[in-house]
Amino acid sequence: MTSPKTATAPRQMQTALIIDDHPLFCDALAMTLQSYVGIARIETAGLLELALAKLAAALRPDVIVLDLNLPDVTGMDGLVRLRQSADDIPIIVVSSLADARVISAALRAGASGFVPKHSQREVFRAAFEAVGQGLTFVPEGYDISDPDGDPGTPQEDAISRLRLLTRQQAKILQLICEGKMNKQIAFDLTIAETTVKAHITAIMRKLGVYSRTQAVLLARDVDFSSLLPEG
Repeated sequence: MTSPKTATAPRQMQTALIIDDHPLFCDALAMTLQSYVGIARIETAGLLELALAKLAAALRPDVIVLDLNLPDVTGMDGLVRLRQSADDIPIIVVSSLADARVISAALRAGASGFVPKHSQREVFRAAFEAVGQGLTFVPEGYDISDPDGDPGTPQEDAISRLRLLTRQQAKILQLICEGKMNKQIAFDLTIAETTVKAHITAIMRKLGVYSRTQAVLLARDVDFSSLLPEG
């Protein structure tokens, strides 16, 4: 299922970066994309940090394929960080978590498409063709009629706020969540401590919070358990 409402400019789909920590699925998906979708060159990464490092080293794939469940990722945090580092590269989420709330959160976090892992090859081909044409792709039966409407749940609102951060601000927030103080952050990022403080002020303003603790709690609020229905 596609939506022209969120269409962007068409683009070629010749190269891809797959981010998935399951080697067998990663290999199978790579074969599907090469033989059935027509993507010629594929890079892989088993961790989000490895993928971010590849992008930082000037890798520019035509499309990124992301599994939401990665060893170094909590919930939608990985997608938010990847979106901030990938510039305008479309990201297609391929996940076994295909609940409507998860799909909605992924789209709000910047995904260009969502494909359940159990989908047939025809669905994968349709998804990549749609995204290549600048459309948003979601599973059959998912309602994408109002993707830019009310933020909805607190978790979806948190995702919307996190997307306001710049790449540097997102990295600083990540380090704050790891418990690092300003001096440590400045050392890690090779910037002045006063610059760190300025970024933290901007982060809190964009997130609508008044302390580091509140910023950490908001970032950690974006997880799968809060998005999936109870029962």
